[in-house]
Amino acid sequence: MRVFLTGATGFVGSAMIPELIKTGHQIIGVTRSDAGAQSLRTAGVEVHRGKLEEPETLRSGAENADAVIHCAFDHNFATFVENCAKEGRVLEALGEALRGSDRPLLITSGTGMGSAAPGQIATEDVFNANIPNPRIVSEITGASLLERGVNVSVVRLPQVHDTIKQGLVSYLIGLARAKGVSAYIGEGLNRWAAGHVLDAARLYTLVLAKAEPGSRYHAVGEEGVSLKAIADAIGKGLNIPVVSLSPGEAPAHFTWLSVFAGVDMPASSALTQEKLNWKPTGPGLIADLNGMDYTQA
Repeated sequence: MRVFLTGATGFVGSAMIPELIKTGHQIIGVTRSDAGAQSLRTAGVEVHRGKLEEPETLRSGAENADAVIHCAFDHNFATFVENCAKEGRVLEALGEALRGSDRPLLITSGTGMGSAAPGQIATEDVFNANIPNPRIVSEITGASLLERGVNVSVVRLPQVHDTIKQGLVSYLIGLARAKGVSAYIGEGLNRWAAGHVLDAARLYTLVLAKAEPGSRYHAVGEEGVSLKAIADAIGKGLNIPVVSLSPGEAPAHFTWLSVFAGVDMPASSALTQEKLNWKPTGPGLIADLNGMDYTQA
C-alpha cells in the first residue's frame, strides 16, 4: 500500500519507516523542513510538505494514499490545550479525505484513555470520555469519523522509550538536571506504563494489516514502572540525590509536570497481544535509562 505517514521524522514515525518498508509498503512521509525532507529521501520515503497548523496540506496527501497513519503531535506543553484542539482539526481533514472508502486511518492516542477510574489498569476495551485530559479529543474525533464511515483504528501509546528518548521521562531528566535532584512524590508507588519504540513501530505495522474498524490497541511492554524506580535510575545516571516530595511541594518542583508526576497510569496490552499475536521484545524502561548516555541527554 501507499501509506501516508504524519510524524514521519519524529521519534515513533521514524522507527516505523523500516518496518513499513520491510513489509512491502511505499511511504509518503510528511515534513515541514528541508532537513526533514532530506532525511526522508535518504530513508527511501516520498516527501510530502505539510503542517499540523494547515490541515488542508495533510488532506491533500491523504487523498493520494491507500492508508493513513497519523502519529504527529505538537508536544509543546505550554500550549497543550490548543495543540489538542489542533489535533482534532487535523483528524477531521484526514478523515474527510478517506470518508466513504475502506482505506484505513490509524490515529494515535494515550493509554490513559482506557482507564475506567483513577489508578485502574487501562485496557483496550475501555474508552473513558470523561478523563480530564485534553488529548481525549483524538479518540472523540476518531469515534465521530467512524460513525461517518471512516475506517478508524486507534493505537494508544504509553511512555515510549529507547536510550535517547523516554516520553514524559525525558522531561523528568531535564528537570532533575536543572534542579540538582531527582524527585518523586510520597512513596513514589504510582506507575507509568511503558513500551519500547521498536515494539511500537511493529505494532503500527500489524494494526495497518489486521485492524478492524473501531478497534483500539496498546503499545505496552510494561504495565507499570514506579516513579520511585524511574527517579532512582535518573539519580544514578546524573549522579544526583534522589528525594521524596510531599504533594504540597510537588507543584513548585515539577511545574507543569506535576499534573502527571503523581498520577498512577498503568496499562495492559493483553488484548492487543492476543488479537494481533504481537509480543513486545524490547528492553524495559529502566534498562534503557541505565543504558543511556546522560552527557548527551
